[in-house]
Amino acid sequence: IPVFILAGLLVHCVFLVSIFEIYFSSPLVHGMTPQQTPLPPPAKRLVLFVADGLRADSLYELNSNDAPRAPYLRGILENNGSWGISHTRVPTESRPGHVALIAGFYEDVSAVAKGWKENPVEFDSVFNESKYTWSWGSPDILPMFAKGATGDHIYTFCYTAESEDFGAQDAAKLDTWVFDHIKSFFNSSRSNQTLFSALHEDKVVLFLHLLGIDTNGHAHRPNSREYKENIKMVDEGIKEIASMIENFYGNDGKTAFILTSDHGMTDWGSHGAGHPSETLTPLIVWGAGVNYPQKVTSQFFEDNFLKGRWKSLKIGMLLFPQADIAPLMASLIGVPFPLNSVGTLPLEYLNNSAHFKAESIFTNAIQILEQFKVKMSQKKKTTLSFLFTPFKPLSDSEQINFLKKTRLYIQQQKYDEAVSLCKTLINLALEGLSYYHTYDRLFLGLSIAMGFVGWTTYVILVIIKSHTNLTKTVQTNNKETTVLFYGFAFVGMMIAFFLLIQTCPWTYYIYCLLPVPVWYAVVRELPVIQDLATNLLSCHISQSIGFLLVCTLGIEILVFSFFYRSTLTIGLLVFAGWPVITQLWVQAKTTALIWTLLCVLLAIFPLMPVVGREPNISLVIATGLLTVLISCFSLASLCKSKNKYRNNEDLKIHFYQVLSIVLSTYVVSSTHDSLKNKQGLPILNQTISWMTLVSSLVLPLLSPTSLFQRLFSILLSLMSTYLLLSTGYEALFPLVLSGLMFVWINMEQEALQHYGLSLKQKLAVFNFAYATDITRFRQLHLDDVRRSFFFVFFIVTAFFGTGNIASVNSFDPASVYCFLTVFSPFMMGGLLVLKVVIPFVLVSCAFEAVQVTTQLSSKSLFLIVLVISDIMALHFFFLVKDYGSWLDIGTSISHYVLVMSLTIFMMLMNGLAQLLTTKRLELPRRTKHHSM
Repeated sequence: IPVFILAGLLVHCVFLVSIFEIYFSSPLVHGMTPQQTPLPPPAKRLVLFVADGLRADSLYELNSNDAPRAPYLRGILENNGSWGISHTRVPTESRPGHVALIAGFYEDVSAVAKGWKENPVEFDSVFNESKYTWSWGSPDILPMFAKGATGDHIYTFCYTAESEDFGAQDAAKLDTWVFDHIKSFFNSSRSNQTLFSALHEDKVVLFLHLLGIDTNGHAHRPNSREYKENIKMVDEGIKEIASMIENFYGNDGKTAFILTSDHGMTDWGSHGAGHPSETLTPLIVWGAGVNYPQKVTSQFFEDNFLKGRWKSLKIGMLLFPQADIAPLMASLIGVPFPLNSVGTLPLEYLNNSAHFKAESIFTNAIQILEQFKVKMSQKKKTTLSFLFTPFKPLSDSEQINFLKKTRLYIQQQKYDEAVSLCKTLINLALEGLSYYHTYDRLFLGLSIAMGFVGWTTYVILVIIKSHTNLTKTVQTNNKETTVLFYGFAFVGMMIAFFLLIQTCPWTYYIYCLLPVPVWYAVVRELPVIQDLATNLLSCHISQSIGFLLVCTLGIEILVFSFFYRSTLTIGLLVFAGWPVITQLWVQAKTTALIWTLLCVLLAIFPLMPVVGREPNISLVIATGLLTVLISCFSLASLCKSKNKYRNNEDLKIHFYQVLSIVLSTYVVSSTHDSLKNKQGLPILNQTISWMTLVSSLVLPLLSPTSLFQRLFSILLSLMSTYLLLSTGYEALFPLVLSGLMFVWINMEQEALQHYGLSLKQKLAVFNFAYATDITRFRQLHLDDVRRSFFFVFFIVTAFFGTGNIASVNSFDPASVYCFLTVFSPFMMGGLLVLKVVIPFVLVSCAFEAVQVTTQLSSKSLFLIVLVISDIMALHFFFLVKDYGSWLDIGTSISHYVLVMSLTIFMMLMNGLAQLLTTKRLELPRRTKHHSM
């Protein structure tokens, strides 16, 4: 068994990692030569303001009294500069947003593992190409552009990480810090000749990262007074800084200013996914070399989110991708375009000659074509010449033709034709980059799919051979096995040789060779397959086909539930009718009625809005009080019953758990009030929260191991932590779910008796500690497939019951405010994962109880669960996208990762559930005498 589990873990880890290699490997290439516009630039210096988390509509919309929220910036876009909307990409987080703005490319998914802070890949940026860059702001953003830069010309000034506190009195002080420090920096330069002369050089960048708006948005939501006042404060700050810089340089007209944002924010104060409120960010450009406002009679909005929002603005608005800002900055101050940039220069922003525009976009086209050439030569090296299929629209002759034609147009002063040709070349080069980047996708995808199908087939054969009576024990022929072994070994060697002569990466060997041993294991079981086929043919064909159809329908419902949460509601309503369909209600009317009621109650949750969008603290408090009430009733009934608590120690533990629920309810209430009054997170509340979290892991292990007492103890402990992580109706979810789990254990006993598989056990006296008698385990029955399906369905319900956790923006940072308010991505992420895991543990413990009370070895049921989840994972493997809307891409990755993690996770959960249910820690007994 351990060998099988290790092999399973290894295979699943390979499957999980494979999609990042196949779909999301880093697109960056190195070895290009820098490209720079040959004509003199309009600006000597650039000031970049990035208002982190600023939504486009929040900046451009008027207040209720028709006054602008940012009067200075409003004046600029109406009189002095150009404005527009930049489209960001998913994930809408600070790091990828800044990389797109300053380096001009969209970061690959591998940055997630670094918490969007470290540089997973080396890249070039506008800052790196500048002569000097000075930057002020957050320690999460500034260092990544200084790190890996050639030379030491990028200077950073950051506040401490502890300053980023969601519970602080006023997060706008983060922006005040930036404005104050840049003022004192310019003042000190007057008495520092070296700094003074450096500031007067060409190609200088000043970068102000303003995090206050983002922090206020997380803490108070974007429609709050705090968020809007922060925008007004930033507007005033920008006005002061712009005026100060102009005066410092004697109004020489050589400074360009850009204000934009890295990402927006949802109405409920989160970001990360692809809703328009997160992906639409403002862009205002003014100063040297920038076009003046273009008056228009009406605006054209291609995005429904924008329609009807800013009709009062009769000035031409531009809509373009976020990566286009990097070439715009490079063009304004005359530095080479960042080497890895995929942005297209937005010529509409430039106030310059047609010749300058044509030369600039030509440089842009050559810079992107350079990347295409490097990518093509890399692919050519690792592919056999007769198998290599080049990207036809940009063959070597086509490239030369494009470049010659464009240069000729520029010489003939046909600038519009040159610009048009360059844009075509840029689009083709980007298509070609994508073509070579995804060149091996089909080949690798088929290898993984073959591995998947082989593995699932093998697990099904193991179940049939070891845990059912469907096949006789068949003697294997050693001679045949040897021939098979050599045959598969030869195939493996041929694949390895084929990969070797193409100098493929080592990961390709793993993906392509994995199906060989897996299919060898399947083909070895050929006698079992033949025996099974004979058995099935002797049964009723209609029964077998009916069973397969029901299984397929069940799995499809599970797959659908990942896209539409309401599918879970339909499933739960079908479950509610299960006792009626199978006539179980005849023998256990009360249990069946409670089961139906709880199924209907749980079915309401997937229809509710995603958690965190409408916080409701009073509901969390009511749930806490309800839990206390239920635990008091259960304590009273346990004390009355024959199965009394053995001693006072058990009573004390139950009392501590009830007290813990009361404390959690109090902490949630007082923390909410404290943050509302801007008094921060009280230290006492934070201490109680962390102590509750730690104790909730230990207290269940001190309780009695009798079935219901141990399960109830696990519920109370986990519930106290869950309350601290709740902000609304989801607090009720574990309570209803565990109620259904308790009834499920009883219902399975009725089902056992109904099918005549075993006698009904007395659950009241059942004890986990004595439940693992291996001699009493029985073989699998068809009804056990239904049991396993119920488990997978409840696990998926535990995941999606209160929200689509596959979408990053459904996490509400307010959930962790009882534990911490200072920004810490890994700590906050860990607590949010714990919140997701708690319902998961409750279901796993109930499944453990079902296994032992129905006399099944945990391995046999677990194998069926493995097959169900692997078939689901294969679905999602083919549904992974890297095109289309960014929300679709993000969701498709997370669905696959979720199902694969689920499988690996369930292996671990199985062990955790056994530990939580069967182990008991004994407290040392205290002696009676004590000294005065």
